[in-house]
Amino acid sequence: MTATVATEPQSPLPAWNDPRLGTEARVDALLGAMTLREKIAQLFGIWVGASDEGAEVAPHQHDMEEAVDLDTLLPDGLGQLTRPFGTVPVDPAVGALSLLRTQRRIAAANRFGIPAVAHEECLAGFAAWGATAYPVPLSWGATFHPGLIREMAAAIGRDMRAVGVHQGLAPVLDVVRDARWGRVEETIGEDPYLVGTLATAYVQGLESAGIVATLKHFAGYSASRAGRNLAPVGMGRRELADVILPPFEMAVRESGVRSVMHAYTDTDGVPSAADADLLTGLLRDTWGFTGTVVADYFGIAFLKTLHGVAGTFGEAAAAALTAGVDVELPTVKTFGAPLLEAVEKGEVTLDLVDRAVRRVLTQKVELGLLDPGWSPVPAALEGVGPAADPETLRGTIDLDPAANRELAARVAERAVVLLRNDGILPLDPGTPRRIALIGPNADSPTAVLGCYSFPVHVGGQHPDVPLGIGLPTLRDALWAEFPDAELVTATGCGVDDPDASGIAGAVALARGADLVIAALGDRAGLFGRGTSGEGCDAESLALPGVQQQLLDALLDTGTPVVTTLLAGRPYALGRAAGESAAILQAFFPGEAGTAAVASVLSGRTNPSGRLPVSVPRHRGAQPSTYLAARLGQASEVSSIDPTPAYGFGHGLTYTTFAWTDLTVADESAPTDGAFTLALTVRNTGARAGTELVQLYLHDPVASVVQPVQRLIGYHRLDLAPGESSRLQVTVPADLASFTGRDGVRRVEPGELELRLSASSTDPRLTARVTLTGPVRTPDHTRHLHAAFASRPTEATA
Repeated sequence: MTATVATEPQSPLPAWNDPRLGTEARVDALLGAMTLREKIAQLFGIWVGASDEGAEVAPHQHDMEEAVDLDTLLPDGLGQLTRPFGTVPVDPAVGALSLLRTQRRIAAANRFGIPAVAHEECLAGFAAWGATAYPVPLSWGATFHPGLIREMAAAIGRDMRAVGVHQGLAPVLDVVRDARWGRVEETIGEDPYLVGTLATAYVQGLESAGIVATLKHFAGYSASRAGRNLAPVGMGRRELADVILPPFEMAVRESGVRSVMHAYTDTDGVPSAADADLLTGLLRDTWGFTGTVVADYFGIAFLKTLHGVAGTFGEAAAAALTAGVDVELPTVKTFGAPLLEAVEKGEVTLDLVDRAVRRVLTQKVELGLLDPGWSPVPAALEGVGPAADPETLRGTIDLDPAANRELAARVAERAVVLLRNDGILPLDPGTPRRIALIGPNADSPTAVLGCYSFPVHVGGQHPDVPLGIGLPTLRDALWAEFPDAELVTATGCGVDDPDASGIAGAVALARGADLVIAALGDRAGLFGRGTSGEGCDAESLALPGVQQQLLDALLDTGTPVVTTLLAGRPYALGRAAGESAAILQAFFPGEAGTAAVASVLSGRTNPSGRLPVSVPRHRGAQPSTYLAARLGQASEVSSIDPTPAYGFGHGLTYTTFAWTDLTVADESAPTDGAFTLALTVRNTGARAGTELVQLYLHDPVASVVQPVQRLIGYHRLDLAPGESSRLQVTVPADLASFTGRDGVRRVEPGELELRLSASSTDPRLTARVTLTGPVRTPDHTRHLHAAFASRPTEATA
C-alpha cells in the first residue's frame, strides 16, 4: 500500500499578493523578484495635483525641481504621490476620482501591480479644498486636553482615508525655543512634556483612522539661531536629549506612529538628513522604531545645495540612505538616477537600498495595497468606477460636515486663553451697549487660519476660487453673540503695514463707545507673505506693523479695552499687558474660532485655555522660554529682563478655586521608587469651571545645570460651584532624570521640590521630598508620566 500525503493546494497568487503569508515573507518574495530600478522607484514620490475635471493627476512643477515624465517613471513603479488634494483647489469628490484613476494607472503600469502611497498635509485639518479648518497646533497646546486632540485627529484621519489618502504629514513635535521663529503656530508649545502628550494623542487619533502619521521635524528644527527658518542649530547634546528629543521618544513608544520626517537643519555641523546616529542609532536601534523615515521636502538635495556635505546629488542620496532616510519627498531628484548610478558604480551597497525598500513595502503590505482584493476606489466613492462622470459626483462629498464643525468649535472654545480680566468679563449679551470693534483682524475671514490651512497655503494663489468653508469674521460672531448691542467697526491699521493714518478715526469711534474690543494679531502666510508661518520670522516680538501704536491710542481714550489676539505666536503688548480691561489670546483658532472668542466674551463658554508659550513682557527679551536655568532668569547684572508678562500655563476662568490639604505619603523614596501626593481642589465660585493642576519639578542641586523648573504632569478638573475633588498623584523617580556630563541619563539622590501650580509663575502647594540610594541610569523604557487619579468629595455650599 502506498501512503498518501496530503498537500496544501498551491495558491495561484504570487507570494507578495497572498494574505495567508506573513508580511515578512510577502516582502521577501517581492524584493527577490524586483530589479534595481523597480526597487529604487519605491523610494521616491512625485508632486502632483488632482484634476478638477476628474482626469488623472498632473505633475506639479516647482522652482526647485525638474519636469517629471510619468510615462517614463511608472513602468518601474512609484513610491508616493505628493499632495494630490493639497496642491490646487479641487472638489473633493472629483479629486477622489482623479486620484482613483491615477492609482489605477500606477498599478497597471508596473508588473507587480503596486499602487503608490498618497500623502497630504494635515497640520490643522486635512489640507484640501472644502475640508474643516481646525485650530492650529499651538491651540491644541492651549487646551491641555489630549483626549480632545485624539478625537479631532481621528476625525481628520477619517476624512483623509475616505478619499484615498494613506499618510498625513503631522504632527509637529518641535519644542519652541525662540518665539520669533515663524513656525511657532505649527508647534504645540515650549514644554517638551506638553508637546509629547498632545502629539502622541494626535498620532493615536490619526492612526486609529488608518492614516500613517508622520512625526516632524526630527530633530532640532525649532532651535535655530535667532529664530530664523532653516538656520543652523547651535545646541549641545544635553539640550537635544532633554528638551528636543523627549516628545519624539514618547510618541514612538506610545502612539503606534509609522513614519518620521527628518529635519532640514544641521546641529553642530551635522545635517539631520545625514545623521545616522539620530535616524538609525537612536530612532531605530534604541527606541525600536520600525516604520519609514521620509525626507522633508527637498531635504536630501539640500545636503548638496545648502549644507555642502555632498558634492553631487548621488553623494547626497548615498549620505541620506546610509543615515536611514527611506523615501525622498516631495519628488524625485536624488533617489532616482543619481542613486541608481551610485549603486551601479559600487558607491552605495545594494543592502542599503533593500533596507529602505523593505520598510516601504512592509508599509504598503500593512496598508492592504498588495492584497488581491485591493481596489483604487476609496470609501467615499464606493460603487463608483473610473469611468464615472465627474459632473455627477461634484458636490457629493462633504469634508466639513456639522459633526466636524461642532468638534472644531469644542477645540477652539477650550483653546481660548483669558490672560487678564479686571472684572469686565463676561459681558451680558442682553445688556444694550455700544461696542467698538477695532483692529486689522476685526473683519478678516482668514484671521483665524494658520499658514498650513488650505485657504491660506493654497487658496491664496487662487483668489478667484471660493474659500470652500464658512469663515465668519469676528464682526460676524459678535453680531450673533450680542444681538442687543450696537456694533461699530474700524480697521485702524493693517496687520503689518506702516500706515497709521486710520488710527485717528478709530480713536474717535472708541471715544463714543461703551467698550472697545481691539482685534489684533497676525496674518498667516508663507515665506514672507505673512507675519506668521513658514519663513515668516520676526525681528522682535513687538506686534506687527503699527498695531501697538493703535492699541496704545485706544487705551488713551479711557474707554475700557478688551484686547483680543488672533495670532500665531505670543507678542509683547507693552502697557496693554497691565492696562487692558481684559486680554484674550487665541492662537489661529480655525473656522469656529471667532464664535469661540465671542462665546468666551459673553460667558457662554467659561474659558479653560492655558498658555502653551509664555507671553513676553518686553519685545526684545528673546530667546527665552520658561524652561530656563538660573542664569536665564532676571538678574542685577543684565539690563534685559526675560520675565514674562504671562507665564507658561497661565490662564484665568470666570470662577475661583481653592487648593488645600496637601499630603505626602512618604517624603523619601529610592532612586527607583516613587512619591505619592494628594491635594483637594474646590470650586469656590458661583460658576462651573475647569482648573488645570500642573506639576513642576525643581531640582535644587544637580551634577549639571538644570532648568529652575520643568513640567512633569498635568490634570484637568471640571468642577461645579462648590464641588471639590481629591486628586492623588504618583510621581516616579524616573521623572527626575536628566542627561549627565557623560551623555547618559541618570537619576541622582538628593532633595527635590514637587510644585503643584496653576502656572509656571503661580505655585500653589509644594512638596519637599528626597531621593535616596545610588545614582541610577534609567534607559528608554523608563516611566514617562505621573499618574493622576481624582475622586469627588462632598460639595460645599
